[in-house]
Amino acid sequence: MDAGLRGAAVTAPGFLIDLSHGARLVMDGIEWEVAFFEPHTGRVRLRGGGQERAATVRELVNHPGCRPLAGGSASPGRGRQPGGMDDLTGRQREIVMIRYAHVLEAETGYRSGDPLRPAAGEPRPAYDPDRTTLAQRREAKAAELRALPAEEARALGLHLASARTLRRWAARTGGSGMAGCMDGHWLRRTGDRPAVTPEFREALYAVHALVLHRGRVSVKTVEVLVHQYIRETCGPDVAVPYARSAARLTATGQHVVVHRPGQVVALDTTELAVLVRETVFGEPVPVNLTLALDVYSHSIVAFRLTLVSDTSTDVAMLLRDMMMPLPLREGWGEEMEWPYPGVPASLVAEFAGHRVAGLPFFAPETITTDHGSVYKNHHLIDVQRVIGADILPARVLRPTDKQAVERCFGAVQSLLMERLAGYRGVDVADRGADPEGDAVLTLAEMEHLVATWVVAGFTDRCTVSTRPDL
Repeated sequence: MDAGLRGAAVTAPGFLIDLSHGARLVMDGIEWEVAFFEPHTGRVRLRGGGQERAATVRELVNHPGCRPLAGGSASPGRGRQPGGMDDLTGRQREIVMIRYAHVLEAETGYRSGDPLRPAAGEPRPAYDPDRTTLAQRREAKAAELRALPAEEARALGLHLASARTLRRWAARTGGSGMAGCMDGHWLRRTGDRPAVTPEFREALYAVHALVLHRGRVSVKTVEVLVHQYIRETCGPDVAVPYARSAARLTATGQHVVVHRPGQVVALDTTELAVLVRETVFGEPVPVNLTLALDVYSHSIVAFRLTLVSDTSTDVAMLLRDMMMPLPLREGWGEEMEWPYPGVPASLVAEFAGHRVAGLPFFAPETITTDHGSVYKNHHLIDVQRVIGADILPARVLRPTDKQAVERCFGAVQSLLMERLAGYRGVDVADRGADPEGDAVLTLAEMEHLVATWVVAGFTDRCTVSTRPDL
């Protein structure tokens, strides 16, 4: 239920206060952290200083001493004040207003954004909301902008605008208003990184020039050379800043300590060592398995099988499966039903509309991925923004950031795949005599088999291993 509340905010006198989980605010001089928020009831629970306080949205809005903590939001950002229309010149404001009018016409069909205040000739046929879809209006607007004279379009910054640009501007204007159409290059650039000292910068350039004339070396070797250069040039007392870790929160700089389900979910894809058939009479082909693993409980919370490399749509559907209860399938008995400690199973079944299988479901807070192109797709980033999840890519050459999901793939391999017909091993030297001829499972049968094994075997195995009383 917490998934759709992450972007919730209220407007206090002179401030916009973020009420998402983990956001921080100051009330009567005391720093508080939002622990719980129900927008439909207006209840807010704050935690700070070893105590909790119950409040309401009305109280926060009307409280004269309530204000957001500077840089205190748990959402990703640089801790700086967001740019506004007051930061722009007069000409830049005019450009933003023109862009905003185009966005409103593509989104609503009216340049004012209000059907009760139409301009002359509105809505135009290509933007009539009663006859066109939102995607059609965006494509029509993109075509209209491409048809503008080159000098005019370049002056307004619209010469490269596409339907995706309009979609991005519309998403940003939803939270920032007209300022969402600003160009980030118009704002003042940040200062230098305080961690990069003059001595460290000199060492970086010197080591870079050195390794250009050598063979390819690892990042660890570069780090050693930088330390060595600073010790020899500046002395042993000069501190060397460490590399920034992906295991730190951007807002607070603190290390991530996983202590509850859904806090960190690791995603990864691998090719299974079992050949399957697309249909009964199809050719045996390999299949890709994409897993979503809860790092806290080491439980598989979602999976997806694809015959070809996974796409952003497949990963987006995986996130959707992670947030939805899995219904009991045909042939699954009561032992496959999730016990839900503290919550009656009938209540959960009534909420979901069906009997729910024993697979955890929740809204993820942080998603850890590798650096594959599928995880950097604009569509997937938009999906993760909508569900309120933070993207935390694993560090390069740091296998410990995703070791849990890698070990899970090993468990799937040894506990299930090695016992199936069509197993071909993980190496050419381990291949059987005829794995193609042994392959009898279809893709649908493999998907049902993996789902049954995850619910009946792997989830129970992880639940027992994480119980503190065992």
